[in-house]
Amino acid sequence: MDTKELLKKVRKIEIKTRRLSDHVFGGEYHSTFKGRGMTFSEVRQYQFGDDVRNIDWNVTARYNEPFIKVFEEERELTLMLMVDISGSEFFGTQEQFKNEIITEIAATLAFSAMQNNDKTGLILFSDEIELYIPPKKGKSHVLRIIRELIEFEPKSKKTDIANALKFLSNVMKKKAIVFVLSDFIADNYRDTLKIAARKHDVTGIRIYDKAEESIPNLGMVEMQDQETGELLLVNTGSKSVRNQYYSYHRERVDYFTESFTKSGAGALSSRVDESYVKKLLGYFKRR
Repeated sequence: MDTKELLKKVRKIEIKTRRLSDHVFGGEYHSTFKGRGMTFSEVRQYQFGDDVRNIDWNVTARYNEPFIKVFEEERELTLMLMVDISGSEFFGTQEQFKNEIITEIAATLAFSAMQNNDKTGLILFSDEIELYIPPKKGKSHVLRIIRELIEFEPKSKKTDIANALKFLSNVMKKKAIVFVLSDFIADNYRDTLKIAARKHDVTGIRIYDKAEESIPNLGMVEMQDQETGELLLVNTGSKSVRNQYYSYHRERVDYFTESFTKSGAGALSSRVDESYVKKLLGYFKRR
């Protein structure tokens, strides 16, 4: 992609996602996450109407009267975008590929964080860490993130979500708001997710195409695995083959939902032909 075409694409995404973050997500993002970066500041005597959950029981026991912890909101939060750029993301039977929707969502979140004067960082991953951009503030930094999301070409087509989460835990020492954007056609990441979710505020956003949910009866069809490049001759006329495929897909979806909810993380799914705006807003409001 030449520079002119790239800048045009960046500008197009900036205009669309900036409008969303300015008018729709800015306030929602702030109200959802503003209380997450709280640091303990001091204790004072309990007053009528104070939240009993903030009572400091150690100090209360020492002085024999109730004291509560006073918190102050940290001035800034850090948003980390973890984006799966493996082979399966470059798939779509609708107007847009999964990776294009992921880029739009990531850009919208980055601009929402910018409005809130927060830092944003980026991890692009396949089965290895393809790119890490440490968190920083500012518009030029957000535009660099969008540029990488559009034009970065991964070395590998495979996926390893656990490896990406391990990397996150190693580089992010302070608590961050983390969005993992992927189709989550993977497993074996539950344990690593639990560790990451204990430290960070993690949300998984699963982007999928409806053609991935089941395969139609088309007789003998040659199919290619997007991640391994392997060509397979598949008898889609066989009901058991179709059922096996459906079961495999359902298992991945259930594994995603259970892994995130049981780890205390957030989870939402959006099909490429659905409005991710509604899905994200609904999620923020539920929080």
